[in-house]
Amino acid sequence: QVQVVESGGGLVQAGGSLRLSCAASARIFSGNLVSWYRQAPGKQREFVAFARSDGSTKYAGSVEGRFTVSRDNTVYLQMNSLKPEDTAIYLCKVHSLPSDYWGQGTQVTVSS
Repeated sequence: QVQVVESGGGLVQAGGSLRLSCAASARIFSGNLVSWYRQAPGKQREFVAFARSDGSTKYAGSVEGRFTVSRDNTVYLQMNSLKPEDTAIYLCKVHSLPSDYWGQGTQVTVSS
């Protein structure tokens, strides 16, 4: 059974940095787009960034210039200059057929 596991979350002060990781139990990253999403309490899940298998990336406007997504056998989200509004559960999604794979998420809390 395929599992997607996020790690690296935690509590950080505003202006600080965290690096999230997304790992999978099988070779499901190969050739597939992998995205990061986040969900804050009482809010809808929102797109953060993605990385294609060719290394190309895309970011939400709210994180552009602060977050960097990269991948090898693991997909990373480097988050710099964190703000309290970045507080959320961060989830990894592997876009695959016939179905996508989601992890359970990792909590990121940014204190002011």
